[in-house]
Amino acid sequence: MTRRVTIMIDEELDKKIRWYQAKKIQKENTSYSYSRAINEILKKVI
Repeated sequence: MTRRVTIMIDEELDKKIRWYQAKKIQKENTSYSYSRAINEILKKVI
């Protein structure tokens, strides 16, 4: 189940997340949402 959460992310971190998202889009050749990127990153570190 997903939940909508509002957070503030600094610019440098946003750039890194968007870079990760872009790499996934290129690799998978499909859409890859910002939320999906954040969830995947968090799952790796938690």
